[in-house]
Amino acid sequence: HALTDRARDRTVVAAAADYWFKRPLLGNIVSLFLNTFPFSRTGGAQAQLHSSSQLLKSGWNLVLFPEGSRSPDGRIQEFKPGVGHLANETGTPVVPIHIRGAYQVMPRGQKVPLPGPIRVRIGKPMSPQPKEGSREFTARVEKAVRTLGATPKQPDLQGSWIERWKLTKPRELRYDD
Repeated sequence: HALTDRARDRTVVAAAADYWFKRPLLGNIVSLFLNTFPFSRTGGAQAQLHSSSQLLKSGWNLVLFPEGSRSPDGRIQEFKPGVGHLANETGTPVVPIHIRGAYQVMPRGQKVPLPGPIRVRIGKPMSPQPKEGSREFTARVEKAVRTLGATPKQPDLQGSWIERWKLTKPRELRYDD
């Protein structure tokens, strides 16, 4: 819901093939309602990155979780270099996003989200510098995400979800400095 309708209509989410698509019915449900596609976390990384690259080159927005797995304790884990590889290969900017509260809403092993507050902070789009390798660019993206998570610019809103919703302007996004 942090994206505009227009952006959401052209957005797909990479979801762990070995978790969400192990059972065809669950995979179909997740694909239908969350616009996901299976992303293998084991072996064949080149094939997965190629299919992701094709989506980006076709004008799709791609949501990747560069850690490769849900955090066991809620802390940001080290990013895998695939995000940097895709940015270098396709020339597509990367928009760093930090999601606070995701661990409580969807901890490891959880199949259905639990109720809870979520805060999404969206940073400025980033592109690899000339001659910047995939790993270096990925490290820069990781630093940007960590910064978004560490420096709130406005206090969290208090109250019920309806009260918080009334205090915010739905679908209005601002890039953080």
